[in-house]
Amino acid sequence: MAVDPAVTRSLQNFGFAQVLVVLQPSLGAAIAGAAPPTVTNHLLPVVPQQASGLGGLTTVTAMPPPPPAQKFYPRLGVVAGFADAAGVNSLGSDPTVSEVYAASQLSLVTPVAVAAAIASGPMTWGLLRLRVDALRASGLTGAGVRIGHLDTGVDGTHPALAGRISGFLETDINGDAVPGAAPHDPHFLGHGTHTAGTICGGTVGGTAIGVAPGAELFSALVIEGGQVLLRLLAGLEWCLTQGVQILSLSLGIRGFTPFLEDVVQRVLENGVLPVFAAGNEGPGTSRSPGNYENVLAVGATDQSDHVANFSSSISFQRPADPDKPDVVAPGVNTISAKPGGGTQSMDGTSMATPHVAGVAALLWEAHPSATAADIDRALRTTAAPLPGILPLRQGAGLIDPVAALAALP
Repeated sequence: MAVDPAVTRSLQNFGFAQVLVVLQPSLGAAIAGAAPPTVTNHLLPVVPQQASGLGGLTTVTAMPPPPPAQKFYPRLGVVAGFADAAGVNSLGSDPTVSEVYAASQLSLVTPVAVAAAIASGPMTWGLLRLRVDALRASGLTGAGVRIGHLDTGVDGTHPALAGRISGFLETDINGDAVPGAAPHDPHFLGHGTHTAGTICGGTVGGTAIGVAPGAELFSALVIEGGQVLLRLLAGLEWCLTQGVQILSLSLGIRGFTPFLEDVVQRVLENGVLPVFAAGNEGPGTSRSPGNYENVLAVGATDQSDHVANFSSSISFQRPADPDKPDVVAPGVNTISAKPGGGTQSMDGTSMATPHVAGVAALLWEAHPSATAADIDRALRTTAAPLPGILPLRQGAGLIDPVAALAALP
Protein backbone atom coordinates (compact mmCIF):
# COMPACT_ATOMS: atom_id res chain seq x y z
CA MET A 1 0.00 0.00 0.00
CA ALA A 2 1.38 3.39 -1.01
CA VAL A 3 1.65 6.39 1.29
CA ASP A 4 1.66 9.85 -0.25
CA PRO A 5 5.13 11.46 0.15
CA ALA A 6 3.34 14.63 1.29
CA VAL A 7 2.20 12.68 4.35
CA THR A 8 5.82 12.04 5.28
CA ARG A 9 6.70 15.70 4.82
CA SER A 10 3.83 16.75 7.07
CA LEU A 11 4.91 14.28 9.75
CA GLN A 12 8.44 15.64 9.62
CA ASN A 13 7.30 19.24 9.91
CA PHE A 14 4.37 19.01 12.32
CA GLY A 15 4.39 15.55 13.90
CA PHE A 16 1.00 14.76 12.36
CA ALA A 17 -0.69 14.78 8.96
CA GLN A 18 -4.22 15.41 7.83
CA VAL A 19 -4.95 12.35 5.71
CA LEU A 20 -7.46 10.82 3.36
CA VAL A 21 -7.59 7.06 3.86
CA VAL A 22 -9.00 5.33 0.78
CA LEU A 23 -10.53 1.95 1.56
CA GLN A 24 -10.23 -1.09 -0.66
CA PRO A 25 -12.97 -1.15 -3.33
CA SER A 26 -13.63 -4.81 -2.51
CA LEU A 27 -15.18 -3.81 0.81
CA GLY A 28 -18.25 -2.61 -1.09
CA ALA A 29 -21.43 -2.66 0.93
CA ALA A 30 -19.57 -3.85 4.00
CA ILE A 31 -18.45 -0.28 4.69
CA ALA A 32 -21.89 1.31 4.28
CA GLY A 33 -22.55 1.50 8.01
CA ALA A 34 -19.31 2.60 9.61
CA ALA A 35 -15.64 2.85 8.79
CA PRO A 36 -13.56 -0.22 9.72
CA PRO A 37 -12.37 0.16 13.32
CA THR A 38 -8.90 -0.95 12.26
CA VAL A 39 -8.74 2.30 10.30
CA THR A 40 -10.37 4.64 12.81
CA ASN A 41 -8.23 3.25 15.63
CA HIS A 42 -5.10 4.28 13.72
CA LEU A 43 -6.29 7.88 13.48
CA LEU A 44 -6.01 10.50 16.21
CA PRO A 45 -9.18 10.76 18.34
CA VAL A 46 -9.11 14.58 18.45
CA VAL A 47 -7.96 17.28 16.06
CA PRO A 48 -4.38 18.30 16.93
CA GLN A 49 -4.23 21.73 18.53
CA GLN A 50 -1.79 22.92 15.86
CA ALA A 51 -4.41 22.10 13.21
CA SER A 52 -7.19 24.15 14.77
CA GLY A 53 -6.54 27.03 12.40
CA LEU A 54 -6.50 24.99 9.18
CA GLY A 55 -8.89 26.13 6.49
CA GLY A 56 -8.72 29.91 6.42
CA LEU A 57 -11.70 32.24 6.21
CA THR A 58 -15.35 31.31 6.28
CA THR A 59 -18.50 32.79 4.83
CA VAL A 60 -20.67 31.82 7.79
CA THR A 61 -21.15 34.28 10.64
CA ALA A 62 -21.40 31.86 13.57
CA MET A 63 -18.50 29.57 14.37
CA PRO A 64 -19.61 25.92 14.44
CA PRO A 65 -18.65 23.59 17.27
CA PRO A 66 -15.24 21.89 17.15
CA PRO A 67 -15.18 19.43 14.27
CA PRO A 68 -14.97 15.68 14.77
CA ALA A 69 -11.46 14.39 14.26
CA GLN A 70 -12.64 11.71 11.81
CA LYS A 71 -15.21 11.71 9.02
CA PHE A 72 -16.43 8.81 6.92
CA TYR A 73 -17.82 9.04 3.39
CA PRO A 74 -19.18 5.55 2.67
CA ARG A 75 -20.11 5.95 -1.01
CA LEU A 76 -16.71 7.43 -1.72
CA GLY A 77 -14.95 4.83 0.42
CA VAL A 78 -12.90 7.49 2.21
CA VAL A 79 -12.07 8.23 5.83
CA ALA A 80 -10.67 11.69 6.60
CA GLY A 81 -8.74 12.39 9.78
CA PHE A 82 -5.39 13.06 11.37
CA ALA A 83 -2.58 10.61 12.05
CA ASP A 84 0.81 10.64 13.71
CA ALA A 85 3.78 8.57 12.53
CA ALA A 86 2.64 5.43 14.38
CA GLY A 87 -0.83 5.73 12.90
CA VAL A 88 0.48 6.18 9.39
CA ASN A 89 2.70 3.12 9.76
CA SER A 90 -0.26 1.07 10.98
CA LEU A 91 -2.44 2.28 8.12
CA GLY A 92 0.31 1.25 5.73
CA SER A 93 -0.07 -2.38 6.77
CA ASP A 94 -3.86 -2.42 7.11
CA PRO A 95 -5.35 -4.78 4.47
CA THR A 96 -8.56 -2.73 4.34
CA VAL A 97 -6.63 0.36 3.15
CA SER A 98 -5.84 1.06 -0.49
CA GLU A 99 -4.04 4.43 -0.27
CA VAL A 100 -3.17 7.11 2.26
CA TYR A 101 -3.01 10.65 0.89
CA ALA A 102 -2.17 13.98 2.44
CA ALA A 103 -5.18 16.28 2.35
CA SER A 104 -4.76 19.20 -0.04
CA GLN A 105 -6.94 22.26 -0.25
CA LEU A 106 -8.82 23.15 -3.41
CA SER A 107 -9.77 26.54 -4.78
CA LEU A 108 -12.25 27.98 -7.23
CA VAL A 109 -11.28 28.15 -10.89
CA THR A 110 -11.74 31.91 -10.65
CA PRO A 111 -13.01 33.73 -13.74
CA VAL A 112 -10.37 35.81 -15.48
CA ALA A 113 -12.89 38.55 -16.29
CA VAL A 114 -16.21 39.65 -14.86
CA ALA A 115 -18.33 42.44 -16.34
CA ALA A 116 -21.79 43.90 -16.19
CA ALA A 117 -23.88 42.61 -19.08
CA ILE A 118 -27.47 42.57 -20.21
CA ALA A 119 -28.83 39.51 -21.98
CA SER A 120 -30.27 40.09 -25.44
CA GLY A 121 -31.63 38.03 -28.30
CA PRO A 122 -33.38 34.67 -28.08
CA MET A 123 -30.40 32.85 -26.54
CA THR A 124 -26.90 33.58 -25.31
CA TRP A 125 -24.20 33.28 -27.94
CA GLY A 126 -22.89 30.09 -26.33
CA LEU A 127 -26.23 28.31 -26.64
CA LEU A 128 -26.62 29.45 -30.24
CA ARG A 129 -23.07 28.38 -31.12
CA LEU A 130 -23.79 24.91 -29.78
CA ARG A 131 -27.11 24.78 -31.69
CA VAL A 132 -29.04 24.24 -28.49
CA ASP A 133 -31.96 25.89 -30.28
CA ALA A 134 -32.15 22.89 -32.61
CA LEU A 135 -32.32 20.46 -29.69
CA ARG A 136 -34.85 22.65 -27.92
CA ALA A 137 -36.99 22.63 -31.06
CA SER A 138 -37.09 18.84 -30.83
CA GLY A 139 -38.49 19.12 -27.31
CA LEU A 140 -35.31 18.44 -25.31
CA THR A 141 -34.87 20.39 -22.07
CA GLY A 142 -32.98 17.92 -19.89
CA ALA A 143 -36.19 16.93 -18.11
CA GLY A 144 -35.72 14.18 -15.54
CA VAL A 145 -31.90 14.31 -15.60
CA ARG A 146 -30.17 15.03 -12.30
CA ILE A 147 -27.10 17.27 -12.31
CA GLY A 148 -24.77 17.74 -9.33
CA HIS A 149 -23.38 21.27 -9.04
CA LEU A 150 -20.56 21.79 -6.53
CA ASP A 151 -19.76 25.48 -6.34
CA THR A 152 -20.27 28.61 -4.23
CA GLY A 153 -23.98 27.90 -3.97
CA VAL A 154 -26.86 29.27 -6.04
CA ASP A 155 -29.33 32.11 -5.62
CA GLY A 156 -32.60 30.24 -5.47
CA THR A 157 -34.61 33.48 -5.63
CA HIS A 158 -33.28 34.51 -9.04
CA PRO A 159 -36.24 34.46 -11.45
CA ALA A 160 -34.31 32.33 -13.95
CA LEU A 161 -33.49 29.73 -11.29
CA ALA A 162 -36.47 29.82 -8.95
CA GLY A 163 -38.17 26.42 -8.86
CA ARG A 164 -35.33 24.72 -10.74
CA ILE A 165 -33.27 23.65 -7.72
CA SER A 166 -34.29 20.15 -6.65
CA GLY A 167 -31.86 19.91 -3.76
CA PHE A 168 -29.45 22.18 -1.88
CA LEU A 169 -26.68 21.44 0.59
CA GLU A 170 -24.67 24.04 2.47
CA THR A 171 -21.53 22.88 4.22
CA ASP A 172 -19.97 24.84 7.06
CA ILE A 173 -16.24 25.48 7.41
CA ASN A 174 -15.72 21.95 8.81
CA GLY A 175 -17.59 20.23 5.98
CA ASP A 176 -20.75 19.51 7.97
CA ALA A 177 -24.25 20.10 6.60
CA VAL A 178 -26.03 23.28 7.69
CA PRO A 179 -29.59 22.18 8.56
CA GLY A 180 -32.42 23.89 6.73
CA ALA A 181 -30.21 26.01 4.49
CA ALA A 182 -32.07 27.68 1.63
CA PRO A 183 -30.37 27.95 -1.78
CA HIS A 184 -28.11 31.00 -1.71
CA ASP A 185 -24.75 32.16 -3.06
CA PRO A 186 -22.54 34.20 -0.70
CA HIS A 187 -19.64 34.46 -3.17
CA PHE A 188 -18.73 38.05 -3.98
CA LEU A 189 -18.82 37.30 -7.72
CA GLY A 190 -21.84 35.02 -7.63
CA HIS A 191 -19.81 32.27 -9.31
CA GLY A 192 -22.16 29.43 -8.44
CA THR A 193 -25.25 31.32 -9.54
CA HIS A 194 -23.57 32.03 -12.87
CA THR A 195 -22.59 28.42 -13.54
CA ALA A 196 -25.97 27.14 -12.39
CA GLY A 197 -27.69 29.58 -14.73
CA THR A 198 -25.75 28.19 -17.68
CA ILE A 199 -26.68 24.63 -16.73
CA CYS A 200 -30.41 25.01 -16.20
CA GLY A 201 -31.48 28.64 -16.03
CA GLY A 202 -34.63 29.84 -17.73
CA THR A 203 -34.87 33.22 -19.42
CA VAL A 204 -33.80 36.72 -18.41
CA GLY A 205 -35.47 39.52 -20.31
CA GLY A 206 -36.60 37.00 -22.91
CA THR A 207 -33.11 35.57 -23.44
CA ALA A 208 -32.52 31.89 -22.68
CA ILE A 209 -29.39 31.48 -20.56
CA GLY A 210 -29.56 27.78 -19.63
CA VAL A 211 -28.72 24.78 -21.78
CA ALA A 212 -31.06 22.37 -19.96
CA PRO A 213 -33.80 24.33 -18.20
CA GLY A 214 -35.78 21.17 -17.48
CA ALA A 215 -32.94 19.40 -15.65
CA GLU A 216 -33.02 18.79 -11.89
CA LEU A 217 -30.21 20.74 -10.21
CA PHE A 218 -28.68 19.48 -6.97
CA SER A 219 -26.42 22.27 -5.80
CA ALA A 220 -23.93 22.12 -2.92
CA LEU A 221 -22.21 25.16 -1.42
CA VAL A 222 -18.71 23.78 -0.83
CA ILE A 223 -16.34 26.65 -1.64
CA GLU A 224 -14.67 29.12 -0.81
CA GLY A 225 -13.42 29.13 2.78
CA GLY A 226 -12.94 26.59 5.54
CA GLN A 227 -11.87 23.01 5.08
CA VAL A 228 -12.65 23.00 1.37
CA LEU A 229 -11.55 19.40 0.88
CA LEU A 230 -13.95 18.14 3.56
CA ARG A 231 -16.66 20.38 2.16
CA LEU A 232 -16.07 18.93 -1.31
CA LEU A 233 -16.14 15.36 -0.04
CA ALA A 234 -19.40 16.06 1.77
CA GLY A 235 -20.82 17.54 -1.42
CA LEU A 236 -19.74 14.57 -3.51
CA GLU A 237 -21.15 12.09 -1.00
CA TRP A 238 -24.44 14.00 -0.93
CA CYS A 239 -24.65 14.12 -4.72
CA LEU A 240 -24.29 10.35 -4.87
CA THR A 241 -27.09 9.95 -2.34
CA GLN A 242 -29.28 12.14 -4.58
CA GLY A 243 -28.68 9.91 -7.59
CA VAL A 244 -27.10 12.57 -9.79
CA GLN A 245 -26.08 11.48 -13.28
CA ILE A 246 -23.81 14.38 -14.18
CA LEU A 247 -21.35 16.25 -11.98
CA SER A 248 -20.34 19.82 -12.91
CA LEU A 249 -17.22 20.96 -11.07
CA SER A 250 -15.45 24.29 -11.57
CA LEU A 251 -12.80 24.02 -8.86
CA GLY A 252 -9.53 22.20 -8.32
CA ILE A 253 -5.87 22.26 -7.36
CA ARG A 254 -3.29 23.74 -9.68
CA GLY A 255 -1.12 21.02 -11.16
CA PHE A 256 -1.43 17.26 -10.90
CA THR A 257 -2.26 16.11 -7.40
CA PRO A 258 -3.42 12.47 -7.30
CA PHE A 259 -5.14 12.45 -3.91
CA LEU A 260 -8.62 12.68 -5.45
CA GLU A 261 -8.09 10.04 -8.14
CA ASP A 262 -9.62 7.25 -6.09
CA VAL A 263 -12.53 9.48 -5.09
CA VAL A 264 -13.25 10.32 -8.73
CA GLN A 265 -13.03 6.63 -9.57
CA ARG A 266 -15.77 5.93 -7.03
CA VAL A 267 -17.86 8.65 -8.70
CA LEU A 268 -17.36 6.90 -12.04
CA GLU A 269 -18.27 3.54 -10.51
CA ASN A 270 -21.58 5.08 -9.44
CA GLY A 271 -22.41 5.73 -13.09
CA VAL A 272 -21.87 9.49 -12.89
CA LEU A 273 -20.42 11.57 -15.74
CA PRO A 274 -17.74 13.95 -14.34
CA VAL A 275 -17.49 17.26 -16.23
CA PHE A 276 -14.62 19.33 -14.81
CA ALA A 277 -13.00 22.66 -15.65
CA ALA A 278 -9.51 22.35 -17.13
CA GLY A 279 -8.25 25.53 -15.43
CA ASN A 280 -7.52 29.16 -16.25
CA GLU A 281 -3.72 29.26 -16.08
CA GLY A 282 -2.95 28.85 -19.79
CA PRO A 283 -0.86 26.39 -21.86
CA GLY A 284 1.31 23.94 -19.94
CA THR A 285 -0.97 24.00 -16.89
CA SER A 286 -3.86 21.98 -15.53
CA ARG A 287 -6.10 21.50 -12.52
CA SER A 288 -6.77 18.38 -10.47
CA PRO A 289 -9.20 16.62 -10.73
CA GLY A 290 -9.85 17.94 -14.24
CA ASN A 291 -6.57 16.44 -15.41
CA TYR A 292 -7.39 12.90 -14.28
CA GLU A 293 -8.07 10.02 -16.64
CA ASN A 294 -11.66 9.31 -17.69
CA VAL A 295 -13.09 12.70 -16.70
CA LEU A 296 -14.33 15.16 -19.28
CA ALA A 297 -12.00 18.15 -18.89
CA VAL A 298 -13.33 21.28 -20.59
CA GLY A 299 -11.44 24.19 -22.12
CA ALA A 300 -12.89 27.55 -23.16
CA THR A 301 -13.52 29.16 -26.57
CA ASP A 302 -14.61 32.65 -27.62
CA GLN A 303 -17.14 33.88 -30.17
CA SER A 304 -14.56 33.55 -32.97
CA ASP A 305 -13.98 29.85 -32.20
CA HIS A 306 -10.54 30.57 -30.79
CA VAL A 307 -9.33 28.81 -27.68
CA ALA A 308 -8.96 31.44 -24.96
CA ASN A 309 -5.38 32.29 -23.99
CA PHE A 310 -6.17 31.53 -20.35
CA SER A 311 -7.59 28.05 -21.06
CA SER A 312 -5.32 25.38 -19.55
CA SER A 313 -3.85 22.53 -21.58
CA ILE A 314 -1.21 19.91 -20.90
CA SER A 315 0.03 16.48 -21.97
CA PHE A 316 0.82 13.68 -19.53
CA GLN A 317 3.10 10.69 -20.05
CA ARG A 318 0.42 8.06 -19.58
CA PRO A 319 -1.22 5.73 -22.08
CA ALA A 320 -4.84 6.55 -21.27
CA ASP A 321 -6.36 9.99 -21.83
CA PRO A 322 -2.95 11.73 -21.81
CA ASP A 323 -3.97 15.15 -23.18
CA LYS A 324 -6.15 17.73 -21.49
CA PRO A 325 -8.57 19.33 -22.15
CA ASP A 326 -10.72 16.65 -23.75
CA VAL A 327 -13.13 19.09 -25.41
CA VAL A 328 -13.81 22.82 -25.53
CA ALA A 329 -17.00 24.87 -25.21
CA PRO A 330 -18.04 28.54 -25.05
CA GLY A 331 -16.40 30.20 -22.06
CA VAL A 332 -15.67 33.83 -22.98
CA ASN A 333 -18.17 36.64 -22.51
CA THR A 334 -20.60 34.10 -21.11
CA ILE A 335 -23.76 35.81 -19.93
CA SER A 336 -25.65 34.11 -17.13
CA ALA A 337 -27.50 34.73 -13.88
CA LYS A 338 -26.30 37.18 -11.25
CA PRO A 339 -27.31 36.93 -7.57
CA GLY A 340 -30.20 39.24 -6.83
CA GLY A 341 -31.51 39.16 -10.38
CA GLY A 342 -30.29 40.16 -13.81
CA THR A 343 -27.19 38.92 -15.61
CA GLN A 344 -23.45 39.42 -15.81
CA SER A 345 -20.65 38.22 -18.05
CA MET A 346 -17.74 36.00 -17.01
CA ASP A 347 -14.75 34.45 -18.78
CA GLY A 348 -13.28 31.11 -17.74
CA THR A 349 -13.25 27.37 -18.18
CA SER A 350 -15.71 27.48 -15.26
CA MET A 351 -18.15 29.00 -17.76
CA ALA A 352 -17.42 26.39 -20.45
CA THR A 353 -17.93 23.45 -18.08
CA PRO A 354 -21.65 24.03 -17.35
CA HIS A 355 -22.34 24.28 -21.09
CA VAL A 356 -21.06 20.72 -21.46
CA ALA A 357 -22.90 19.49 -18.36
CA GLY A 358 -26.14 20.93 -19.70
CA VAL A 359 -25.63 19.37 -23.12
CA ALA A 360 -25.00 16.00 -21.45
CA ALA A 361 -28.40 16.35 -19.76
CA LEU A 362 -30.11 16.94 -23.11
CA LEU A 363 -28.45 13.84 -24.53
CA TRP A 364 -29.42 11.74 -21.52
CA GLU A 365 -33.03 12.88 -21.71
CA ALA A 366 -33.17 11.75 -25.34
CA HIS A 367 -31.47 8.43 -24.51
CA PRO A 368 -32.38 7.54 -20.93
CA SER A 369 -30.86 4.08 -21.21
CA ALA A 370 -27.44 5.49 -22.12
CA THR A 371 -24.56 5.14 -19.68
CA ALA A 372 -22.17 7.84 -18.56
CA ALA A 373 -19.55 6.23 -20.80
CA ASP A 374 -21.95 6.44 -23.75
CA ILE A 375 -22.54 10.17 -23.21
CA ASP A 376 -18.83 10.83 -22.70
CA ARG A 377 -17.94 8.92 -25.87
CA ALA A 378 -20.57 10.71 -27.95
CA LEU A 379 -19.34 14.13 -26.85
CA ARG A 380 -15.69 13.32 -27.53
CA THR A 381 -16.04 11.49 -30.85
CA THR A 382 -18.35 14.03 -32.46
CA ALA A 383 -16.55 17.18 -31.30
CA ALA A 384 -15.49 19.38 -34.23
CA PRO A 385 -11.76 20.19 -34.43
CA LEU A 386 -11.24 23.94 -34.73
CA PRO A 387 -9.04 24.86 -37.72
CA GLY A 388 -5.65 26.41 -37.12
CA ILE A 389 -5.56 25.42 -33.44
CA LEU A 390 -3.15 22.85 -32.02
CA PRO A 391 -4.93 19.64 -30.96
CA LEU A 392 -3.45 19.89 -27.47
CA ARG A 393 -5.16 23.24 -26.93
CA GLN A 394 -8.63 21.98 -27.86
CA GLY A 395 -8.67 18.23 -27.28
CA ALA A 396 -11.16 16.61 -29.65
CA GLY A 397 -12.55 20.07 -30.46
CA LEU A 398 -15.72 22.07 -29.90
CA ILE A 399 -18.57 19.89 -28.71
CA ASP A 400 -21.32 19.35 -31.26
CA PRO A 401 -24.55 18.48 -29.42
CA VAL A 402 -26.54 17.76 -32.58
CA ALA A 403 -23.91 15.33 -33.86
CA ALA A 404 -23.53 13.77 -30.40
CA LEU A 405 -27.28 13.18 -30.24
CA ALA A 406 -27.19 11.44 -33.61
CA ALA A 407 -24.23 9.29 -32.54
CA LEU A 408 -25.99 7.79 -29.53
CA PRO A 409 -27.61 4.40 -30.11
